[in-house]
Amino acid sequence: MEAKEIKKVNKDSKEFVFDASEYILGRLATEISIILQGKHEASYEPRLAGSDRVLVKNAGKIKVTGRKMKEKMYHRSSQRPGHLRSETLEELLEKQPTEALRRAVYNMLPKNRLRQKRMNRLTIEA
Repeated sequence: MEAKEIKKVNKDSKEFVFDASEYILGRLATEISIILQGKHEASYEPRLAGSDRVLVKNAGKIKVTGRKMKEKMYHRSSQRPGHLRSETLEELLEKQPTEALRRAVYNMLPKNRLRQKRMNRLTIEA
């Protein structure tokens, strides 16, 4: 599936709009990361952050396959003994519907200085 709407922001950049209710979590995150890196264009250069923006609507209605809702775990720690906090994908989507997609895209981008600049061009709406 492709982005439903593509708007020209200026002569160099475009804005892609996705409806997350039509996608599976990982498939959508892959498409978004490719756009944020600029790999969908012929003028791709790894050293540049890219210029296109992505807007995702209905992130709370995103689909997952199999038993991931109950079995996929997200962990965070304060680096103190006994302070490991875990939650399932289902619990994460109840509290913060946009966070699962944001984390998936963040982890698919290259781990370098450009990662945060690319993430700043991603807007996710529940």
